[in-house]
Amino acid sequence: MAELCAALGVRHAVLTGALPERDGRTRNVSARARVLRYGLLRAQADAVQAAAIATAHHADDQVETMVMRLNRGAGLSGLAGVRARGDGVIRPLLGWRRAELAAIVAACGIAPVDDPSNRDPRFDRARLRDAIGAAPWIEAAAWTRSAQALAEAEAALDWMVDRLWQERCVVTGGVVALSPAGLPFELQRRLVARCVAAIEPDCQPRGSAVADAVEALVRGGSVTLGDVLCRGLRDACDEPVWRFAEAPPRRST
Repeated sequence: MAELCAALGVRHAVLTGALPERDGRTRNVSARARVLRYGLLRAQADAVQAAAIATAHHADDQVETMVMRLNRGAGLSGLAGVRARGDGVIRPLLGWRRAELAAIVAACGIAPVDDPSNRDPRFDRARLRDAIGAAPWIEAAAWTRSAQALAEAEAALDWMVDRLWQERCVVTGGVVALSPAGLPFELQRRLVARCVAAIEPDCQPRGSAVADAVEALVRGGSVTLGDVLCRGLRDACDEPVWRFAEAPPRRST
């Protein structure tokens, strides 16, 4: 790729770095490589004062991502798929199929870089890519519209949670109190995640763990997420109030 850029007179840089040990809770190679890749790109973007980072994600990537997340039982945020823009990244090729882009590259007489990991059956995405292939029934524009609709729904929920945080949550001396009465389960779940993050910013519990915590709190129970103790209580008017605070140190045995 460096040789191609040089031949075309395109300013370029080759970025390298050490693969991190893990990405959050996982040691998955693909996830760790993604962290490294975006870290290098953001550092380079800052160095050259770039307005945005443009990636080559296309419609087949979108389909693969959405199917993989459906297969894992992802919630709305995951099903929104690959976003067209956000967090300083733009993806202008999401409306194009892989085969269409390959044809354009071939017409320009350019041999694309071949990444063997894209065909390695050890990786979930490679197996899915092989199964989907160039399926003619995939309508790129339709998948893009669905992903956009899901992303807009996710943004609307985030907006609502921001408002509810101001209206329903009180932070006092390292304790967060949430009044959950009358809220739909999904909003309760998102607010619980927000409350936990307010106490322990580095805590990233799985969505299923947060959902289980909400069910326990509804029953008036207690549960620990990371190092945050979540307690389902009642106030003086017998209304539910959920309190979140740093969990006491675990006793050694």
